[in-house]
Order: sequence, then C-alpha cells, then structure tokens
Amino acid sequence: MRASDVDRDRVAAVLREHTAQGRITMDEFNDRLEQLYQSKTYGELARLTADLPDVDLRARPAKAVGSASPAPKQGMHPGMRGAWGAWAAASGINWVIWLIVSVTSGDFIYPWPLWVMGPWGVILLLSTVFGSGPRRT
Repeated sequence: MRASDVDRDRVAAVLREHTAQGRITMDEFNDRLEQLYQSKTYGELARLTADLPDVDLRARPAKAVGSASPAPKQGMHPGMRGAWGAWAAASGINWVIWLIVSVTSGDFIYPWPLWVMGPWGVILLLSTVFGSGPRRT
C-alpha cells in the first residue's frame, strides 16, 4: 500500500528521536532520511525502522538519576512576568521624562506618570494575585 507525506513525516520524527537518543549516528540518519523521502510504500518505510525499538513520541524521556538539571520554576507565568516588565519599563521612561521636564522648567510639575502607571499597575496586581496561574497540560 502506498504511503502518504504524513506517514513519511511520522517516520522522520521517529528517526530524529532515535538520533537524539544516540541509537543511530548522524550519517545513518541522513542516509535513512534520504531513503525515507524516496519510499513509496509502507513496506519501504517499515524497513527504515525495522532494526530500531518502537518509540512513543508523546512520552517524555525519563530524566537521568542524579542529573544536574534544575528543578522546575515555581512562580509567575512568563506572560505575566513580561507584562510586569513592560509596565516597569514604561513607568521608568515616563518618570525620567517627568524629571527632565521638571528640572529644565525650574518648576515642580504635577507627577502625571502616576496616571500612567497607577491604573495599569492595579490591573496587573489584581491579575497577579487573583489570576489563574500557570496552566498544567
């Protein structure tokens, strides 16, 4: 039976996984990949992985015992950290502009940056405190 492009892509992903796990070398991977895209039937595709164990591409690889990888971070969602960073940058720029204008004019100017950072900061604070936190998948 003839294989489709999706079937070839699936076998290519399996070959990439075996290469990443060290079962086949890069040269073998390149040779098999070349044969893969010339294959027309399921039988030809099966021959490319016949000497390799089955791989579940959905399963995550097990961590090595005693590995030096850091523990997963607990804390704020990366998007929320980005939002706080944008708020801090915009607030800082506005305060610098206010300070320059105040110093060069010689008069105390109303601190208008409070109106920029205040409402935005309150919304971010409420989102951080009462938000749903990182989603687990």
